Amino acid sequence: MALFVDIIDIRAKAGDGGNGCVSFHREKFVQQGGPDGGDGGKGGDVVFIATERMRTLMDFRFKRNFSAGNGADGSAGRCRGKAGENIEIEVPVGTVVREKASGRVLLDMREAGVRRVLMRGGNGGFGNARFATPTRQAPQFAKPGEKRPAMELTLELKSIADVGLVGFPNVGKSTILSVVTSARPKIANYHFTTLQPNLGIVVKDEFSFVMADIPGLVEGASQGVGLGHAFLRHIERTRLLVHVIDISGSEMRDPLEDYDAILAELSAYGDLATRPMLIAANKCDLPGSEENLARLREKLPEAEIFPVSAATRKGFDPLLRRAAELLRAMPAAEPFLEEEPMEIIEEEPFSIEMDGDVFVLSGPFIDRLFHSVNFADELSLNYFHRMLRKWGVIDALRVRGAKEGDSVRIEDMEFDFVE
Repeated sequence: MALFVDIIDIRAKAGDGGNGCVSFHREKFVQQGGPDGGDGGKGGDVVFIATERMRTLMDFRFKRNFSAGNGADGSAGRCRGKAGENIEIEVPVGTVVREKASGRVLLDMREAGVRRVLMRGGNGGFGNARFATPTRQAPQFAKPGEKRPAMELTLELKSIADVGLVGFPNVGKSTILSVVTSARPKIANYHFTTLQPNLGIVVKDEFSFVMADIPGLVEGASQGVGLGHAFLRHIERTRLLVHVIDISGSEMRDPLEDYDAILAELSAYGDLATRPMLIAANKCDLPGSEENLARLREKLPEAEIFPVSAATRKGFDPLLRRAAELLRAMPAAEPFLEEEPMEIIEEEPFSIEMDGDVFVLSGPFIDRLFHSVNFADELSLNYFHRMLRKWGVIDALRVRGAKEGDSVRIEDMEFDFVE
């Protein structure tokens, strides 16, 4: 049997925008052709697609890094760069995409065929043709494309089901699923035969619903004991729970204590214990079941208890009819609340540090500006100085004590401070 993977971390990155081009029109018999540098292309998007073709997140064990294509740089003749290709990431229906660092839900892929854009590619930078004005007819600079940071994500698969079968291991959940649906889960007489959720469709009185057989829970499941978290996450979407109890006590456990133990685990894991619940008292055909059933009804006089036998296929009509009746009256399951991804923003657009007597400028704004300017051109230098003043860099240097003629360094280039 293939390994069932229902939670995994991946890394995704939208494409960077292409850089604008610095170019001038060159043509025979045309003197002083104007600027014709084209814009850079847009970077590709990161797109998630919900598909029924996949049942687990197993595929992501072998490929965890996903990058959209970068936009191509602009070129002469006002030619825009080619847009980067989108990266499409297929996930099973029911996958929740979270921001790894914060745990925030970004996408809930709960419907087959849905396509959702999680990260937009960077815009392409403007070519020098965009910066031409009546007084600046030959700009020697262009704008670089927008960069896009990578994002660490957590993919978490939560099964899509209306009804969840819960209970201790080996109480007959898989057998019940095989009796009431056409599902064929693995069935054997030992604990934890089921290690992954199995889904089946129940049709009753012209009404159908999806039932999930959840792997057996043990005490401490809400704290992760016995893969508890991995199992419990698959009933978070269910609208109705069917608590399966071995009413015969064939596992040498008290059925009433089993009920209390499972209820305690559901209570400790979110709001699962508040979901509507039916009790399936399974193995009612075995000795000792009648006495235990009477004790259970005495303890839980208001509970809806249905004696059933998966082995003899008896007692399921009332249970399924009641489940269908409850589901008809319930609203559809609410999707997980989605939030916008937190933007990765630098604390400051620029920073100033000292290296001896030299003021060192760095930061995202400084990097973009520095790489967009042709320092051999006087008009470009004037543009560079205006942008430093506009963004408050000149004032910040003055506050740090810079005086006329002091050295200021950006990467490997030094300038004289000029107010």
